[in-house]
Amino acid sequence: MANAQSPILEARNITKRFPGVVALNDVSIQFLPGEVHAVVGENGAGKSTLMKILAGAYTPDEGELFFQGRPISFKHPREAQEAGISIIYQEFNLLPERTVAQNIFLGREPSRYGVIDQRQLMRQTQEVLQRIGAETMISPDAEVKTLSIAEQQLVEIAKALSFDSKVLIMDEPTAALATHEVEILTRLIHKLIATGIAVIFISHRFTEVFDLAKTITVLKDGQHVASVAADAATPSQVITMMVGRELDQYFPELAQADEIGAVALEVVNASNAKLRDINLKLRAGEIVGVAGLQGSGRTELAQAIFGVEPFTTGRILVQGTERPIKTPKAAINLRLGFVTEDRKAEGIFPNQPLNDNILASVRALQAVLRRIKRFGTAEKPQLVPELVQQVDVRTPSIVQEVQYLSGGNQQKVVLAKWLASTCDLLIFDEPTRGIDVDAKASIHEMIRDLAKAGTAVLMISSELPEIIGMSDRIVVMWDGRISGELPAGASEEEIMLLATGHQDGTGSTPAPRNGKER
Repeated sequence: MANAQSPILEARNITKRFPGVVALNDVSIQFLPGEVHAVVGENGAGKSTLMKILAGAYTPDEGELFFQGRPISFKHPREAQEAGISIIYQEFNLLPERTVAQNIFLGREPSRYGVIDQRQLMRQTQEVLQRIGAETMISPDAEVKTLSIAEQQLVEIAKALSFDSKVLIMDEPTAALATHEVEILTRLIHKLIATGIAVIFISHRFTEVFDLAKTITVLKDGQHVASVAADAATPSQVITMMVGRELDQYFPELAQADEIGAVALEVVNASNAKLRDINLKLRAGEIVGVAGLQGSGRTELAQAIFGVEPFTTGRILVQGTERPIKTPKAAINLRLGFVTEDRKAEGIFPNQPLNDNILASVRALQAVLRRIKRFGTAEKPQLVPELVQQVDVRTPSIVQEVQYLSGGNQQKVVLAKWLASTCDLLIFDEPTRGIDVDAKASIHEMIRDLAKAGTAVLMISSELPEIIGMSDRIVVMWDGRISGELPAGASEEEIMLLATGHQDGTGSTPAPRNGKER
């Protein structure tokens, strides 16, 4: 058995090639038991490819894997799981219509005389939930679709531990979690490493990387840049290793008062089954940030405005005229766009090439047709490459199927789809989730440039620094309603007071710092 100084899992000289791309080039890393080892890098750096090799989803073209000191190779992820290496992907692999117990022991259900032993299945599920301290939070017979994102995360971890995992790979485990849910996951990770499990942690959130990790490995362009002790490095040093340069300014400058125009969209006393008494104004040239805890109604607000789950009472005014928006098609026809939070289910066509995805929206196709009519057919092949370059999609070809791109590059494809349109108002729901720091900075610049060009922007984010750094005005959601509004530069404490249903301690929303209201 490996001791505390010996790697439990080791990658030696791993190389992996795909058509037109060297995803990994001679990468060697050691992972120790009882330690959180963070792997960071830009989108396309090779993180996901390496993790899929460790988890048995890919086979390396060159190099070897060693597990507990012995060479090992996998032909299928199930072989890796049975050996003790499990991976939890950013997009969960759970069956929503099945119960927690059925998901955890899928294909391995205990049986008697060829029939599933339901009593034994429930007992084993309860035992594995107890291992992670979730036995009072999650019922074995609950359907997965009824669980929160955080609870589904715990089910994924329980499923991994049911294989008696010694190595747990976590790909962006906190991306969809609210602050209090991240704290639950953090406590669980500490509990896991105390039992000797090695946790490989992939994240773009540096606060969590430095809070949790003992070792940080940086990948860039498929190569191993360095592995450093977390307590001997700073975030800026790691970012420099990731991007090859220092990021002097993370957020672009906020809008000046004279850059903000007329009201582009107004919601008046609107409600539906999940939202109540929504009053909101969005102005041309302005970025309005939407903050709030998971389940507060942030995404539901975006979906209601865009007609996915429309308001049932109240009014919506577009450019000063009342316009009922009951479907996404109606929203698109009114020059609204929506960069969705769930890119996998709602934002992309994974089996379609990149160029078809970018030209997928009705408004985008109309814009293309107008450009072709005006400038001739030569414009069409030029449009997609220009957008791909603008959002910095890392791809060998514009006909590459989107499913083969990294998660961050898939998100950029969704952004490019709406940039191809001519929207007056764009809604961004978690626009930089799962995207590296350098790409985040470019997307922030892109969103600000859209606002400068006169687009009204509604931006939802779970990351308070992003909300504060990007917003000209901040709206805070709580319990399905807008609990308050804050000016640019509001503090995290002010936002969290409103996000938890409190005011500023005096019973009213804090006054704008600059004495002005927009």
